[in-house]
Amino acid sequence: MLPPELPALPALTRAEGELIDRYLEVVDLLGRINPAREGSTYRALRAAQALAGRAVALRDTLTLMHERGETELHGATLARALRVLDGERRTARVTIAPRSDS
Repeated sequence: MLPPELPALPALTRAEGELIDRYLEVVDLLGRINPAREGSTYRALRAAQALAGRAVALRDTLTLMHERGETELHGATLARALRVLDGERRTARVTIAPRSDS
């Protein structure tokens, strides 16, 4: 049986695609650093070390977009791209889980 077909990514400029990629890289690293999640300090340390470089890449992408005159982020389109790329699950790792004291 074939796996279900993923929805198509919306049409993005090359810069928008780069923005989404760099953003998700930062989110993934923040998820590994999140002190509310189980894991080793070494894993969090390695992610924190990598975060600086990925943040610079994200900044550079946004700088390039701005310099090219791309002054608006098209939130609905970029949100669809994030959903296709599993962004909801990936960003959830950055948040604090709801309390379970019942």
